[in-house]
Amino acid sequence: MDNLRKFTPPWSVQEGEDQCFRVYDATGFFICAVSHREDLHVRRYQYAENHMNREEARRVAKAISRLPDLLRRPVY
Repeated sequence: MDNLRKFTPPWSVQEGEDQCFRVYDATGFFICAVSHREDLHVRRYQYAENHMNREEARRVAKAISRLPDLLRRPVY
């Protein structure tokens, strides 16, 4: 079990230029991206509800970045 990859906490969220929020670990290793399409919600696109807006994507990325804190084992 010691050879498992560990993503060192804390994780951070950065907004990318390509309409996404990126989650990185403490060493700068890329973990995931959460995309959004704000332009579809502004223009009232017919299928805009199938895509997250900017605020929803930011909240999802922030929740992902909190996972190391939530999954930390308690010290007994």
